[in-house]
Amino acid sequence: MLLVSYDEKRIRGDIVDVMRNLYRRGLVSALSGNASIRVPGTNCVWITPSGIFKGGLTVDDLVKIDLEGNVVEGFRKPSSEWRFHVAIYKARPDINAVIHAHNPVTVAFSLSGLRLDESLLSEVMYFIKRIEYIPLVEPGTETLAKLVADKVSRGSNAIILERHGVIGIGKDIYEAEMIVESLEDLANVQLLSGLIRFLFSLS
Repeated sequence: MLLVSYDEKRIRGDIVDVMRNLYRRGLVSALSGNASIRVPGTNCVWITPSGIFKGGLTVDDLVKIDLEGNVVEGFRKPSSEWRFHVAIYKARPDINAVIHAHNPVTVAFSLSGLRLDESLLSEVMYFIKRIEYIPLVEPGTETLAKLVADKVSRGSNAIILERHGVIGIGKDIYEAEMIVESLEDLANVQLLSGLIRFLFSLS
């Protein structure tokens, strides 16, 4: 049996906690969404598994992989999106956590061909370093991974995937969570602002 360091115990616990938070907020569903954290000083990451209820993950469900996608520890299959997770870590040594969520309002904007206005919320302007957009690409593919790596290499920490969801990255998983949640907050404010303006135009 492999011994897990204190840091890795904390890493796994943080992933479980954040995925439960995102599930409660409706930003991931039962089987959608994924998250990972880089193990400090190594070429490995802990990542959520594929096909497991995200609101009820345990630390034993998580999978440790290297940056080539090989399973190092764990008994489950890693997330089908592991390719863009490792591509981000290769492209950005300063990044230690990645979250992919399925923000419903943000996705609705992408379905409508609309972009978010970052100037609407001061905290978004402060925390998000440019929102990047990627057109519809088949999930889980090397093509998607390369596109994501290109976007983050330009300094972005927030990506919207057309008809697919969002990616938030950070120095730790709580920063990545904040990016994901801020995108949905922005989308909600933009939606409500537009609706209010429309309703007043009718009066």
